[in-house]
Amino acid sequence: MTHRVTDRRKFRLIASLSAVAVVAAGTATAALAARNGDPAPLSAFVRIDQVTSNVVNPKLQQGGTSGVFTVDCGTNENGKFSADNPVAQPGLRHGAQHVHDFVGNLSISAESTDESLEDSDTTCRNGDRSSYFWPVVRINPKANVNSSGSSPEKIKEAGGAEVACPSVKDRLPAVPQQARDEVTRNLALLDQQVKEASDRVARNENPGDPNFVNNAILGPLRSKRVATLDRMAIAIGRSARKPNLISLADCDVRFGHGGHSQAPRKFAAQDGAKQDSPTPTIKCPSVRGALPGVPDQAVDEVDRNLALLDKQIAEANQRLVTSKGQGGPNFVDNAILGPLKDKRVATLDRIAIAIGRNASRPQGLERLAPCGLNETGNAGGNNNNDGANDPALAAPTGKNLELVGNNGKIVRPAQVKIEYRGNAASKVTGMPKFLKMVVGDAKPTSRGPANARATWTCSGFEDRLSDKYVICPNGSKVMRVHDFAGCWDGKNADSANHRDHVRFADKQTGACPQGFKAIPQLRISISYDISRDVQENGQYQLDAFPEENHNPFSDHNDFANVNSDQTMAQIVKCVNEGRRCG
Repeated sequence: MTHRVTDRRKFRLIASLSAVAVVAAGTATAALAARNGDPAPLSAFVRIDQVTSNVVNPKLQQGGTSGVFTVDCGTNENGKFSADNPVAQPGLRHGAQHVHDFVGNLSISAESTDESLEDSDTTCRNGDRSSYFWPVVRINPKANVNSSGSSPEKIKEAGGAEVACPSVKDRLPAVPQQARDEVTRNLALLDQQVKEASDRVARNENPGDPNFVNNAILGPLRSKRVATLDRMAIAIGRSARKPNLISLADCDVRFGHGGHSQAPRKFAAQDGAKQDSPTPTIKCPSVRGALPGVPDQAVDEVDRNLALLDKQIAEANQRLVTSKGQGGPNFVDNAILGPLKDKRVATLDRIAIAIGRNASRPQGLERLAPCGLNETGNAGGNNNNDGANDPALAAPTGKNLELVGNNGKIVRPAQVKIEYRGNAASKVTGMPKFLKMVVGDAKPTSRGPANARATWTCSGFEDRLSDKYVICPNGSKVMRVHDFAGCWDGKNADSANHRDHVRFADKQTGACPQGFKAIPQLRISISYDISRDVQENGQYQLDAFPEENHNPFSDHNDFANVNSDQTMAQIVKCVNEGRRCG
């Protein structure tokens, strides 16, 4: 759900945010990027031999373990690129405003459900269906000339501000008749809460400090949404299984989003060229939002068929990835969208019949069967988000998938190493299936640096990590190392801010905080072949939100665990026995 701020004062807000520096050791100043895609300033680069050793490896204690289980998921050879973030921004298409590399799960998109992820194919050689994704690195064609920020003209060119939230209505289970009115009232309340937050953005003349957006707008909004979502879950749970809606609580304020997306191509051909191209995903009209209250006797059957609709979309999304470049101009229509429509017609008919056995049969559901591609926006009907008809954010465009100041050719990783590691202080227990995690912070400018992490290094210098881009010696690769939290609360697979259910182990001892248990600690190391002159000229850069201006300290990585119980047991056994497996 997006509410655009149209007041002219939004530009003063953006300008003020753009002037706020991220205060952290050696961190480059983050300023608002304009659409012309100026490179990050040269002050954002450092020679790796000027970075002191700073990586602390806790000493292995009695009862601890040092095993490592390695997973080979490739380097995104399939070319699955997307501006979706299904972990931090579920249900919000193109919500990241920058492009991600995806490895592992082939069907994942903003609209994915846990059930649809579990049915997907994967790029991982051991069958791991988990999804691992991170912002791409690009080579900016411009030589860096110490760009120092954005003028008011560039700020206006970049676009306005908006509060964007995941759609709740489109991710609800079947709503029992007894709960329909209460759920509808709370959906309207969610809209009102977002409007009030957007109005506050518009009224604010000067945010004053880098935590304004998070503390004054997003934090209070999240708390209100948590309470509202809980009321909805309780209402549904009185007559059916109580849903867990907590992952839909977190919203974001977006600056310089480049405007709403344009009208879609309902049926689009795939591009047979070998160049990088955006990976489209399937967009279908919302069925959940079109259903009346469901009789108790039909809730389970309707839920099963709603889940089946999700899986059908996931299968089509996967096909878009694996068949990229195949066929002629009608391939997608005939081989993917046509069969999907037929499956949806049959599934929608079963839903109508199930409801009709104990209530008035809903009419016209078949109109929701046709789907399209969301390369450029809505497809197959309105994308209603909790009562508001709001288009998605702009999609990546052109041969380089450029988007909101993120310009230049994408650099494919030379190597991606995915490791599950032991804990120095204790044995590990298995991750729960569908655990979601984020490491780093994509917005240290507006949120502050508390969750941001240094990730940049060079091969052969992994004992040091920098919060700046690195310049490596000849023969050494540019690297990003992302260490995820290794401690879990033992109960929740996600949390309202996507962080509170996990914790980082103590840096010195490796011990988990009280109330948390050690899990296999995920490390993702990404290496790039980037020429020395490009490094020296400051031309490689991270895709980022507009206000970060390619800030290297905004690096981050996301993970959704879809390992089978059997594979997770193998990981735990390997790690706890101190072996190296994979």
